[in-house]
Amino acid sequence: MGSSSKRSSPVHSRCLEDLISVGPAMLRDFELLGIRSVAQLARSSPRRLYAKLCRVTGERQDICCLDVFNAAVAQARNPKLPAEQSVWWYWSRKRKADDGRA
Repeated sequence: MGSSSKRSSPVHSRCLEDLISVGPAMLRDFELLGIRSVAQLARSSPRRLYAKLCRVTGERQDICCLDVFNAAVAQARNPKLPAEQSVWWYWSRKRKADDGRA
């Protein structure tokens, strides 16, 4: 799910499936949400994507979906994002740490 060759491609040629942590299920979710390109994803809010996914499906999604949205949007916005910040579990740890401070 993430080779270094994926990370070196130019921004304009990246596809959603090139993003680390984005697999077939998330690609289906992007389709449901109307996200068709990396550029469109870069303009999106991870929290809004998560809320919309819950609304569209009619059920509360696993909170880890938010972590994947965070990882994907961060990569879409920054093609040189460090590898450790491109994986969903980085964002999961960050969310849990932030929740602990609230």
